[in-house]
Amino acid sequence: QGEKPPVQQLADRISAIFIPVVLGIALVTFAVSWMVLKEFTPALMRSIAVLVIACPCAMGLATPAAIAVGLGRAARTGILFRNATSLEAFKSIRQVVFDKTGTLTTGQFEIADFHSSIAAEEFKKIIYSLEKFSNHPIAKSISLHWKNNEEIRWKKMEEVKGLGMMATDMEGNTYTAGSYKAAEKLTPEDQHNVYLIRNGELLGWVDVKDEVRPEAKTVIDYLHSKNIETILLSGDRLAKCRQLAGQLGIDTVIAEQSPEQKLSTIEKLTQKSPTAMVGDGINDAPALAKATIGVSMNDASQIAVQSAQVVLMNHGLKNLPTALGLGKHTYLTIKQNLFWAFAYNIVAIPVAAFGLLTPTLGALVMGLSDVVLAINSVRLFIKKVV
Repeated sequence: QGEKPPVQQLADRISAIFIPVVLGIALVTFAVSWMVLKEFTPALMRSIAVLVIACPCAMGLATPAAIAVGLGRAARTGILFRNATSLEAFKSIRQVVFDKTGTLTTGQFEIADFHSSIAAEEFKKIIYSLEKFSNHPIAKSISLHWKNNEEIRWKKMEEVKGLGMMATDMEGNTYTAGSYKAAEKLTPEDQHNVYLIRNGELLGWVDVKDEVRPEAKTVIDYLHSKNIETILLSGDRLAKCRQLAGQLGIDTVIAEQSPEQKLSTIEKLTQKSPTAMVGDGINDAPALAKATIGVSMNDASQIAVQSAQVVLMNHGLKNLPTALGLGKHTYLTIKQNLFWAFAYNIVAIPVAAFGLLTPTLGALVMGLSDVVLAINSVRLFIKKVV
């Protein structure tokens, strides 16, 4: 609430001009009234009435009041805005980019199938020992299903974004558990989720199945109803991404992207038009930070939550339309507040200058203008935004 979004800065600039103008009008009112009325006290009272009625507090209140109510309603709904600027920025969003795994899908995977050229128990032990160190939803699910007390102790361990887990054991053997990019030189089969490689030899693969979030289709349909383009940006295979996009009605598919490529893609899209990015994983963090607005979910990785400007609580996408609606209606409320503040001054200053308002009555009317803006802002609590 202490931050000043762009529209507040505009109001501040206008107030900086408004104040000397009103002081000038008050001086002119005093001079003209003294010349016409030939009396000092009535002339002084008119100029004081102009100063009182033109107090710019209504303009100063127009933006913070709406922002405070908008942020309050968002928090109560389960939407946390990291700053006021992102609340206002939602008004101009023309395209929304979605990650696939854990964003459009639940991220709660089950192992559908696996194949290995070594003993099954040994294969599971190696996979678990590698994947337990990863934050990727697929890795978390596999390590949960194949938890093993006889895990391998590693000499060196590294997670390579967009590729997978790489490790070296005490004997110097190198292992990789990752996407098809890690195994593309070893097999033409690109439809599996996780490939296990030891010393450059493919030991097997794991397939997992995931469910689409039940609210995903409704959210995509809502965005289309508002003429907002939808884009699926994922590191997953193109065929799987196209299948999901067809199921949900997503406009554009950009698949098989590394974190660096995701960042570059988001940068280009943001330059084209204001873009919101919705993601949940480590791989999405740079892109979330680069987008006009980064949106994450509360069950995402901590780095994704920290990189996003907006966090959707309550485990899902269902609050995304509300976040968009609140952003647009908060900005609309700010514009209404500024309009009434200016309209009030345009009408009230001449009335005071012509002596139709005493300073006492002017103070009362000026206070009422703040009340009107506060009431208009509070309407955001009950206003339909979706």
